[in-house]
Amino acid sequence: QLQKISAQQPGWGYAAVTLIAFFITLFVGLAKVGVHPNINFPEFTWSGDYLQEDGAFWWLFEYIFTPLSATMFALLAFYISSAAFRAFRAKNTEATILLIIAVIILLGRTYASVWLTGWFPDEFILGESGIKYSDFKLQNLSEIIMEDFMTPGMRAIKIGIALGVASTSLKVLLGVDRSYLGSDQEA
Repeated sequence: QLQKISAQQPGWGYAAVTLIAFFITLFVGLAKVGVHPNINFPEFTWSGDYLQEDGAFWWLFEYIFTPLSATMFALLAFYISSAAFRAFRAKNTEATILLIIAVIILLGRTYASVWLTGWFPDEFILGESGIKYSDFKLQNLSEIIMEDFMTPGMRAIKIGIALGVASTSLKVLLGVDRSYLGSDQEA
């Protein structure tokens, strides 16, 4: 960062802001600026908790870190939505189903689901059949998809990772794969 600032390369202002923010946070954290002493140890001025209200570290967290995190995740959601739109062009039936499920999950995880389908009643559709109108709320559909359909896929991925780690470990232990020693050749 210092090289970028001293050479005034493109983006050196961001590097300066990063360093200034780093040193301010470091100073506030180490010096416990604005932290009141703990009631049990009033003679130790720095015995209080970092995140007690009206402390400087709490203020930095509450009014700088939290809004910046929210902004970053909002931008990330936009980029993911944009990439998903480009990737999931509905050219066939499978892509259309994937796009619909992605939209349900995306809307079901936000407040938009409450706004769009929050008015569905809790009454049963066909008598006491077990299916309610509220089962079709976006937040409930999103939860069903995440629990019932994604869980087996995640387990399959974890099993695949475990098998890959086990096979790679076995190859290394038996000396079949020596790439970890810097050699690209196998025995």
